Amino acid sequence: MTAEIRTLSRKAAELIDELGTMTAAVHDGLADPTAQRVLENLGAHLRAEGSELGAALAPPKNDSGVAVVRGLIVDHGIAGPTPCGWRAVDERMLSPLDASLALLAAVAGRPFSWAGQQDGRLVNNILPEPGKEQEQTGASSTVLLAPHTEDAFHPDRADLLMLLCVRNPQQVPTTVASVRRARISESDQRILRNRVVPILPDDSYDWDRSLAPLPVATLWDRADGLAMRYDPAYTPIHEAPAEHQAAYRRLGEALAEVGEAVVLEPGDMAIIDNDVVVHGRAPFTPRYDGTDRWLKRVNVSFARGRRTEHEALEHGYGQSIKDDFAPPARSGRKAPEHVLTGVL
Repeated sequence: MTAEIRTLSRKAAELIDELGTMTAAVHDGLADPTAQRVLENLGAHLRAEGSELGAALAPPKNDSGVAVVRGLIVDHGIAGPTPCGWRAVDERMLSPLDASLALLAAVAGRPFSWAGQQDGRLVNNILPEPGKEQEQTGASSTVLLAPHTEDAFHPDRADLLMLLCVRNPQQVPTTVASVRRARISESDQRILRNRVVPILPDDSYDWDRSLAPLPVATLWDRADGLAMRYDPAYTPIHEAPAEHQAAYRRLGEALAEVGEAVVLEPGDMAIIDNDVVVHGRAPFTPRYDGTDRWLKRVNVSFARGRRTEHEALEHGYGQSIKDDFAPPARSGRKAPEHVLTGVL
């Protein structure tokens, strides 16, 4: 595995666990504006201090586009058994683990959620759900979840994706592949930079089908290198000219050649650069007995504006983000002394 491995000290892990536990004890849920401000200020404080946590939660530094943070505390006695679907998780009760993950995301950048996904919850639960075994969504299980850019259909998609492992007894791997490690010819890069076909929302969204699909580019250039917007399961590639279809197929083959399996253990958290890496999941047989694979996911934005000028014209299929957290501080300022009021 070429992902960066970042192991937290016990002290740092205990700090996050303690702050998450105390936040959950005081606040009803992550939809509570007061809880958001507390976590936002705590995140700014930990980031501004130049702490171990700030370094551990920085974007991946190498071309793998993936970092795995190890050593976070997951108490299965508190987390409980794996639910049979995200709706079974009571959002009215803030769990210490959700508060901890939201805090980690606030250190990394600006956490956000989608109003049309999992009822707009900031922390999404990724687990197998009865009746959805064959879907191309995080609720599937027995089918290969095809490598994809998270929320590739939307111009406001995450910059970073955080996946925290609660439970994974079957050692089900998360698959990752970096466009910067794939061998893509110059001619294919040129073709795939053209806006030819759209990417549609996945089945976890109830989207506005009256909006005309808009074509998007598969490849584009970020300041630090090649970037990608890719979701073959929701791309009507058959509508593209033959030359474009062939280049798209070769891109998929090139990504498969450099693909890797990352097996997350409880307390591991993957940080994925959503512009560089596609991720998926190997198939597995769900048990629905409380022991199934369970990840928690948070989207993180850097609030740096549109990636390309064309994205400013996109409608996002009527999907809106719940952007309750303020942009991360860039100045290195410390949080005020009252930051911990009501938490410590």
